[in-house]
Amino acid sequence: MKKVLGNIISGSLTEGLVIRIAPNTPLEEIKTGKFVSIVGKSYTFFSLITDLSLEVTHPDILLFPPTQEETLLTSLLQQRDIYATAVIKPMLMLTKENKPSPVKTIPAHFAAVHEADKKDVALIFGDEAHTSKKYFNIGCPLDMNTPVCIDLERLTERSNGIFGKTGTGKTFITRLVLAGLIKNNKAINLIFDMHSEYGLQARKESEHQSFVKGLKTLFSDRVAIFSLDPDSTRRRGGCPDVDIVLSYQSIQVEDLLSLQEELNLHATAIEAAYLIVAQYKQDWLFVLLNQGENLKEFAQSIGAHPESIAALYRKLKRIERLPFFKPLHKGAHVPVIDQMMEFIDKGINIIVEFGNYTSTFVYLLIANIISRRIHTEYVAKTEKFLGSQRKEDEPKKLLITIEEAHKFLNPQAARQTIFGVIAREMRKYYVSLLVVDQRPSGIDQEIISQIGTKIVAQLTDEKDIQAVLMGVSGSNALRTILASLDTKKQVLLLGHAVTMPVVVQTREYDEKFYACMADEVTSEQIDQLVKELF
Repeated sequence: MKKVLGNIISGSLTEGLVIRIAPNTPLEEIKTGKFVSIVGKSYTFFSLITDLSLEVTHPDILLFPPTQEETLLTSLLQQRDIYATAVIKPMLMLTKENKPSPVKTIPAHFAAVHEADKKDVALIFGDEAHTSKKYFNIGCPLDMNTPVCIDLERLTERSNGIFGKTGTGKTFITRLVLAGLIKNNKAINLIFDMHSEYGLQARKESEHQSFVKGLKTLFSDRVAIFSLDPDSTRRRGGCPDVDIVLSYQSIQVEDLLSLQEELNLHATAIEAAYLIVAQYKQDWLFVLLNQGENLKEFAQSIGAHPESIAALYRKLKRIERLPFFKPLHKGAHVPVIDQMMEFIDKGINIIVEFGNYTSTFVYLLIANIISRRIHTEYVAKTEKFLGSQRKEDEPKKLLITIEEAHKFLNPQAARQTIFGVIAREMRKYYVSLLVVDQRPSGIDQEIISQIGTKIVAQLTDEKDIQAVLMGVSGSNALRTILASLDTKKQVLLLGHAVTMPVVVQTREYDEKFYACMADEVTSEQIDQLVKELF
């Protein structure tokens, strides 16, 4: 029997419904973000609690409140005269045939509001035991021990975002989602691992366990590490599958567009770069970096302003200090991208480790170069598939994970760089993004409005909250929920891969989780096994 929390006394479809909480319901057990259900005559409504308040039947009661010793008086008042209310926002309604529908009506006065149960959660969010393996347990609703699943097939249909301020566990949540995708073979992942946290072991903020397993450790034969700093990878106990070596010829002017702020490059310097490209094609950077004291004459020869060429030269000279860039001769070929495509075609996920090269400059540059080439390959593969219409030619879905996403997708860069193209095209060419960021307000509005699924940890900046809720129905109610999230392991799920918005306590990334990833069992079966053993 479901626990009754209270009854509806007022409200509206747009502002939410007000329930009077039953006297026997402990008020402190009811929290914003709690998942509840209302059984009407024709529909079952699933809702989230968005606000709480204290009420009295007459204001005079507050003039002489009972003392703590007057327990009998307090008890009598609680029966009729003092009570609490909660505001709930209906997010989804089901017909008697369990067909989901957007909320277009409301239940009647005094309809009972129940605490949602395990059956309700499975009905709405799916079950990990589903034969298609499309559902993945990401956590539990507040005050419940029932898994909430995201639909991995729908997740990979569009670009997605994981947001939260610094210290809220975005990397932990990202690792959790990526493990689910790899486990269930729903997409190939290309992960730009800025701080070497996804491949091998990573630090855990806990007294009981200092390290957690990385994706390469969990899925050794299904994950490959491409390293910019092989020595760093080896010092951490791993062995890179491929050492990354790139040529100067692999850098295009488009790769510098998201670096303008980082390098403090003026627009005239970018224009000068295009003038060099017009004359020297792919060798433009090699030619520029070898000018030395001849910059003024070089600028005159291509019709560029000398100061713009000098600024470009100074800013890009630092590339010479990066050991993974080689000034190859004309016509020479660097096979790294070809190797990546071979791994992807075999269904192997790729983690690009940066080792000790963790500057934003290196991260932006490398991510742009590789993603642009990969996207070009995918466009060609998609066109081949459309021409042949043979199932074996269909490209595998590719999900590219980037951190510091606002650097790639700010309003200036998003319109010109490859990541803006990928975000706008969504699944047209089988390539989508998983953006991880602490400043969603820095991402171009057009891009963030097209993000399909959002996993949002605590945000406190009003601009960031407004950005992640852009285009979301009932955003005012969700704004209150976002502000009340814990600083760790609590997220608001909303968007394409979940049937309705819900707050979850994310599952633990521990030995139990490793067992779920290693064996063909669900987390519920692991729970049962633990009970039997102990």
